Amino acid sequence: METVFVTGATGFIGSKLVEILLERGFCVRGFCRPKTPVTSPDREAVLKKLENYPNFQSVYGEITEPESLRKGMEGCGLVFHLAAYAKNWSPDPAVYTQMNIDAMRNVFQIAKEFQVRKIVWTSTIVTLGPTKPGEIRDEASSPRLRDTYFTEYEKTKAIAEQEALCWAKDGLPLVIVNPTRVYGPGLLSEGNAVTQLILDYVKGKAPFLPNRGINVGNYGFIDDVALGHLLAMEKGGIGERYILGGENASLRELFRLVDEISGKKHWKLPLWKAGPLLFAWILEKRARWFGVYPRITPGWMRTFLVDWAYSCEKAKQELGYEPISLRQGLEKIWNWKILSKDF
Repeated sequence: METVFVTGATGFIGSKLVEILLERGFCVRGFCRPKTPVTSPDREAVLKKLENYPNFQSVYGEITEPESLRKGMEGCGLVFHLAAYAKNWSPDPAVYTQMNIDAMRNVFQIAKEFQVRKIVWTSTIVTLGPTKPGEIRDEASSPRLRDTYFTEYEKTKAIAEQEALCWAKDGLPLVIVNPTRVYGPGLLSEGNAVTQLILDYVKGKAPFLPNRGINVGNYGFIDDVALGHLLAMEKGGIGERYILGGENASLRELFRLVDEISGKKHWKLPLWKAGPLLFAWILEKRARWFGVYPRITPGWMRTFLVDWAYSCEKAKQELGYEPISLRQGLEKIWNWKILSKDF
């Protein structure tokens, strides 16, 4: 069986993808950042779980360092590049460019040197831009409705995606996937912020509905999105983009489903835009002045105050992608946390 190289192997999507690959008999070389005193215990647990598989090998290095990438990728025929900097904030905004653009170039250049058979690169739905109220867009919708960006993450990933399309035109065997808001059981990192929001809502810690909860997003269940990466590798067209998501719903609708599944109606506090933006502004200022990492920033808050309604019909038709409903996904979260006795 072919050896697969995966960056971001201990991330929320990456770890689930690695498990799927291992269970299907692939040999996986997972590229991980070196362990440090501040390495998350949850990520340590994820890595320990993966290392229990006999056909998994961890390789430590930085995606900004070509030599460590070259060492990890050598001998691999397939590459999944998921690693990125998707955090809310960084004291140095340059890290977004280094991790999301420069590191992508490193991966692509080394993959070209090794003449790998195919690469799947994980972009994001935000590169396609927000949608108008009542509108559902897809991969072919262009141009973006906004020529500005809410966050450095959105900006650098959009720049990277345009460059990635050029690499594909120049002959790199590249497929791009655009996950939406991914949620589900697993690592409660910033990449799984939707699940954390749901858990906080059930516990009464997050009853807030910014902009009255009317704005729509697309929600993709983790197992579906991870499997979608493998389907993109197997069936995706070179130079094509595939939205990997699920159902479109407003935050109000999301919380209503959570209430129905839990059998309890939780308290909600509808807010206009100004309050959440002010709160996010205060958190960002506190981060700059005192180094306290902010849970959200004004840019990310603005992201949630517009619609992101998208269709994954192309992935269904061309890849055989079959996402479950939002209700089914939320039921899986509920059962997961009930079994862990977290409620």
